[in-house]
Amino acid sequence: MIACLRSNFFEETTMLKTVMAPLLLGALASSGTGISAASAQVAAASPLVGVWHAQDGSLKIEMFDAGGSYSGRRLYGRRVMEADGRSFTRDVHNPDPALRARSLQNVMVVKGLKWNPGSRRWEGGSLYDGSSGRTYSAHVELENGKMELRGYVGSPMLGRTVIFNRVAG
Repeated sequence: MIACLRSNFFEETTMLKTVMAPLLLGALASSGTGISAASAQVAAASPLVGVWHAQDGSLKIEMFDAGGSYSGRRLYGRRVMEADGRSFTRDVHNPDPALRARSLQNVMVVKGLKWNPGSRRWEGGSLYDGSSGRTYSAHVELENGKMELRGYVGSPMLGRTVIFNRVAG
């Protein structure tokens, strides 16, 4: 029961930070309190924003606010590294031939996630797998301080979840 209460508290806190805080700060910014709209946006940063690493060490991504949705760029990916372990491979499997020569370093791997208060998760996004060139549907949930990124085809039941921990600092 304690785990359930903690989970519900975290979900409520996440909802307050992502949904209510921007509304409150926006109201303060427009009420002549001296808080600018820009500082209101900074103060209402999403708990999704930051650097995350997969628990199995296979992937490290930086999630950021992309102006109305959230995206993530690859900082490290075990499956897309050259043999030296430091250089990224090229995007040779990309369906767009014009992008096949680019490095997979800092490539956007997550795009278009939007908060859905009903399901309490970020949905409607896509996940790009540079090792295969495939793009999947994606959603993200935060649970007990961990980010659960699920990529799937068609139904979320037909997918895989990777669990990430926030990188400190």
